[in-house]
Amino acid sequence: MKMVSACLAGVQCRYNGQAKTVPLLKDMVQRGDAITLCPERLAGLATPRRPAEIVGGDGYAVLDGKARVYNDCGEDLTGAFIIAAYKTLHILQAAGIGEVVLKEGSPSCGSREIYDGTFSGTKRDGVGVTAALLLRSGIRVYSEQTLLGDSQPEPVLSKM
Repeated sequence: MKMVSACLAGVQCRYNGQAKTVPLLKDMVQRGDAITLCPERLAGLATPRRPAEIVGGDGYAVLDGKARVYNDCGEDLTGAFIIAAYKTLHILQAAGIGEVVLKEGSPSCGSREIYDGTFSGTKRDGVGVTAALLLRSGIRVYSEQTLLGDSQPEPVLSKM
């Protein structure tokens, strides 16, 4: 059993109210080979919602108290993103799930790159808050790009 970011399985839960459906992942869920979760919705964030980015680091830095998550209006969402990560981890642990496919670029789910915190559309290397916590906890994290044959390397498994 795996977990798939809900937006990748067709759920319209992204910040802009859209999905980023990947047919292969949607099929996995429909067959019962995967469950879907949206960390941000687990934390009670609305859909649609203002776009958010990590400022001052990546998901590891957020977990360590060295970076923050803000939306494009300057609202600090750090607490919600940390809650989202822990709720996701607890669900995965309770279900015995050790592998996830997350939406690349997301401040929660990015596994190799995230937006740079300037809301300019520029991406940089780094992981989202949920991805960082899952990686630190020994969960194998993939992006939809990795799954579909992108040749980029896998993320660093943990940063302590």
